Amino acid sequence: MKIDIFKPVQIGSLQLKNRISMAPMTRARNEDGIPNENNAVYYEQRSGAGLIITEGTAISETAKGVLYIPGLYTEQQIEGWKKVTKAVHEKESKIFSQLWHVGRVSHTSNQPNGVAPVGPSDIQAQNTSAWGYNENGVEGFVPASKPKALSVNEIKNVVTDFANAAKNAIKAGFDGVEIHGANGYLIEQFLNPFVNNRTDEYGGSIENRSRFLLEIIDASVDTVTNEKVGIRLTPYGGLGDLPHYDEIEATYQYLAVELNKRNIAYIHIMDQQSKGSHALPDGFIERFRSWYDGVIILAGSMDREKSEQLINAGTIDIAGFGEPFISNPDLVERLQNNWELTQPIRDLHYGLGNHGYTDWEVYKQPVEI
Repeated sequence: MKIDIFKPVQIGSLQLKNRISMAPMTRARNEDGIPNENNAVYYEQRSGAGLIITEGTAISETAKGVLYIPGLYTEQQIEGWKKVTKAVHEKESKIFSQLWHVGRVSHTSNQPNGVAPVGPSDIQAQNTSAWGYNENGVEGFVPASKPKALSVNEIKNVVTDFANAAKNAIKAGFDGVEIHGANGYLIEQFLNPFVNNRTDEYGGSIENRSRFLLEIIDASVDTVTNEKVGIRLTPYGGLGDLPHYDEIEATYQYLAVELNKRNIAYIHIMDQQSKGSHALPDGFIERFRSWYDGVIILAGSMDREKSEQLINAGTIDIAGFGEPFISNPDLVERLQNNWELTQPIRDLHYGLGNHGYTDWEVYKQPVEI
């Protein structure tokens, strides 16, 4: 029997009103890092999705690589996010917070007191930008600064920061958290042997390079329970100056098996081709399904036809949509009715103010004359 992706469903621990997820997207609308009523309106408008995953949310002052992003490490931020979760829950949608540490993909102007950003090593990301201030104090894209390698004690502190942010997310009313292990940020930097040149227990073998990710998952699970923790991964991605390496497939097979044991809420895979990077190889998502029998979300260049094919094949469970949700707050209704989509304007993706944020219109049926 064909699965209707627009019908309510229980998938693992998730009770959703449909199989559509709004993927996380940085929007940079919080000058003080505290969510507000405008964020609540934005997410409420897009609550047609069964599951909303927020924009990347900083776990600490040192986690940032973009100006104006919200965080989850102060009481004021927790109170701000309560406005968002309340608005989304009133529309009977679920909402997870994506917890974010950018690692070396940052700039000294994003860091407290202008210190160096951190990474698994001191290898600087080439041809990679952060959004900060240049030497003249002008806001814009700036080259990622040379990072400082984290000590083992500092790694443990970052793990604790993730767990504390997870606890704060639940206090703010979120249904769970998504650990950002993708897109060239700190966790993925540890996975990549061209960026991670450590010789201690966090470097070298697949098991060692995966240790940081799994410690974050375990600490978060211990704090908020397994059914409230998911993770985003980008196998074969290249964002953030991450070269491909021979053990990519073996690394993600190892992670799939280890995460399967932990019975977390979901794994969210993104195909980076939609971001101008490498596509997932043919057959990869099917192979990943053979390694992992939990809930899988797939995002990146999804449409209704592809979503229905992969879900009905049992390859994935939930279809993730990112950029189309920006300019189509009623995206789920448009997909269901095969209505035309409004094309996004990328110049409006980031920056303060509500233009290009909460002022996109819902679909209007043509009037017959």
